[in-house]
Amino acid sequence: MQLRLSFAFLVPLLFGLSVGSGSAAAPSPPPAPPPTKIIFDTDIGNDVDDVLALGILHSLQTRGVCELLAVTITKQDELAGPFVDAINTFYGHPDVPIACIRNSPSKETGRKFLVLAEQKDGDKLRYPRKLQKSSDTPEPVPFLRKLLASQGDGSVVLVQVGFFSNFAALMNSPADAISPLNGRDLIKQKVKLLSVMAGAFQTIDHNNHFLEYNVWNDLPAAHSLVKDWPTPIVWSGFEIGIAVAYPAVSVERDFNYVNHHPVAEAYYLYEPPPHNRPTWDLTSVLYAVFPDRGFFDLSPPGKVTLGPDGFTGFKPEDKGRDRFLILPTKNLERVREALVQFTTQPPAVANR
Repeated sequence: MQLRLSFAFLVPLLFGLSVGSGSAAAPSPPPAPPPTKIIFDTDIGNDVDDVLALGILHSLQTRGVCELLAVTITKQDELAGPFVDAINTFYGHPDVPIACIRNSPSKETGRKFLVLAEQKDGDKLRYPRKLQKSSDTPEPVPFLRKLLASQGDGSVVLVQVGFFSNFAALMNSPADAISPLNGRDLIKQKVKLLSVMAGAFQTIDHNNHFLEYNVWNDLPAAHSLVKDWPTPIVWSGFEIGIAVAYPAVSVERDFNYVNHHPVAEAYYLYEPPPHNRPTWDLTSVLYAVFPDRGFFDLSPPGKVTLGPDGFTGFKPEDKGRDRFLILPTKNLERVREALVQFTTQPPAVANR
């Protein structure tokens, strides 16, 4: 018997539609999850990976997958706040609020690229901004208390890629007119996760008593936070950023869609290519926004320990608060390419 199929019958098959007397509607895709609410705490000015990480957050906000609630700064420099304001403005998010530390215990004075905040072309700023100096911003603790109090319970992810100063001070803050909760209880109520770039957990350097930069720069604050922080913490150790260095060729080629790009210029001022800069801070951002995309594995739960000198250790512990990132070799290029694509994504606004 010869089977004859009419065109009307074939069309549904070709396009994956059901065949029957009625035309069933295609199933609706599942609703997209709400954007991840992020507070980004940075020592911007000491290394350029902070700049790359901030660029990623703006790109992901443009994509609608995160909402950058604020940037808080642990770098005491009058240009740190204006530089961040210029980056926010460049990416089309000029209203992201900024708060800068006063009386930082860290004595780090690096500022190679912060001078871009003052760079002019003719009589105009190359990178427009409204903020004139860091000390014009609110102080971080009352600012963070007010911001967290306004958010839904368990809705905020904190990303710390600098010193422990701001978040430890927030944790130790007393109840006040902003909130009847002390800092620890306010964090416990409002914060879902702390994604922190600090420590070292799986390296030869760690076995040789390596002391990680973000920890020892404000060691008392690090000890305080490690001891008493009330929410889950995921640590991106020194070894993770080392494993996936940002490729210099991307800096040289991928930002040329504008005449001047603050991320690329900051990279050049920090250390001119060719050099591949470790992506320490970028990895904490990537995990914070995409914890379920399989970029990283996680250690078993446990407890991060901190020696008197800032040496980080880890003790497995059932239902422990802490976990650290593990980067399987098979994921290296996937993670690197994700970081490059997010970092180099053009802003959704017209720039020069």
